[in-house]
Amino acid sequence: MYKKTKLENGLKVITNCMPHMQSAAVGIWIKTGGRFESEQYKGIAHYLEHLLFKGSRKYSCRQIKEYIEGVGGALNGFTSEELTCYLIKIPAGHINLAVDVLSDMVLYPLLDPVEVDKERTVILEELKMYKDQPQSYMYELLDELLWPKQPLGQPIIGTVESISRINKGDLAGFQEKYYRASNIVVSAAGLVDHVKLASRIASIFPKNGLALQAEYSAAKEEQSKPQQNIFNKETEQAHLAIGFHAFKREHALRHALGLLHVVLGANMSSRLFNEVREKRGLAYEIGTQVKRYFDTGAFIVHAGMDNNKVEDAISVILDELNKVKSKPINLDEFKRAKDFYLGQLTLALEDTLDHMLWIGESTIAMDKAISMADIIKSVNKIRRDDILECAKLIFKEEHLNLSLIGPLKSRESAIYNKLKIG
Repeated sequence: MYKKTKLENGLKVITNCMPHMQSAAVGIWIKTGGRFESEQYKGIAHYLEHLLFKGSRKYSCRQIKEYIEGVGGALNGFTSEELTCYLIKIPAGHINLAVDVLSDMVLYPLLDPVEVDKERTVILEELKMYKDQPQSYMYELLDELLWPKQPLGQPIIGTVESISRINKGDLAGFQEKYYRASNIVVSAAGLVDHVKLASRIASIFPKNGLALQAEYSAAKEEQSKPQQNIFNKETEQAHLAIGFHAFKREHALRHALGLLHVVLGANMSSRLFNEVREKRGLAYEIGTQVKRYFDTGAFIVHAGMDNNKVEDAISVILDELNKVKSKPINLDEFKRAKDFYLGQLTLALEDTLDHMLWIGESTIAMDKAISMADIIKSVNKIRRDDILECAKLIFKEEHLNLSLIGPLKSRESAIYNKLKIG
């Protein structure tokens, strides 16, 4: 049973006690990310995330790592379009250490100018790395099509120009604006005591402070015909991503969309894996994924294939999308999709880290923690017609977007002519 406390300063603490575990996972979530940034300072949320590991008021860069890893723990952080998280998984007896280290990083980062400049070089190398990896860069090209000239359509890491521009003052200002109690959730799972954790958090974070209503620009989805973004590069295989606008995080059909994802490309039993790889040998890697944001989302098909088989693979993929929006899936496929969907979630929530991430993300993004029982109840209400409705709403030819990386410059027109559904 999840326990939740909202402190006087607005900070929320959410926990799941798992008494049979010997570990504890703790995360500090901040409601900010790539889509809260201006174009001038694109990448600042990710830049700041890097800097928090470089030292705080109480802990040096080396101490942050040694104190946690020295007792068998692991620490990390990540920045997404809408959220930032700093996390530690540690033997449960050291949970106070984890809380102290994370909170000091979040509240009192040093932001040493020397470290700011060193990390700038590191981030610029990270940017180059992503551009050198077609299986990563294709998503950046796809986002540009889905949300052109919008924060969601720009890389979280930023650009060479914006990263080069950001200085200590900019980072300190961003941290002061967004890293405040009313914009923070602390989540924990494992062998944890909710009352003790909430009390400790209350003693560490400022008792009061200005509330923050984190604002972002609403996503615009204005598209009337298929679009493609082809990056010509000499690669051994072509890397493809096909994307459609989909549902926001709290959409009524969100679980039906999850089942559609299972049917089409979440595992080796899926339709796309079976048709594209097993039957026709058109690709080695083929699958789907769902992105969910506050006010929008995306459904994406991704694949890696022989450069000479791109047009054939696109035709087969789009044919499968057309089939799934033309008639309901059969009962056996429906049952397997539900069982896989719930089974994967059950397996994930056995882990203290995954469970901490689950309750933390839902609390910071939606101000509620959804239990496994709630999910089962919702999934059991889904009908095959709900999945059909999802497919009809999403897989529209005029909303189709394709990004491709490979030596394909001479075939751009031929590829575009394949972008048809039905």
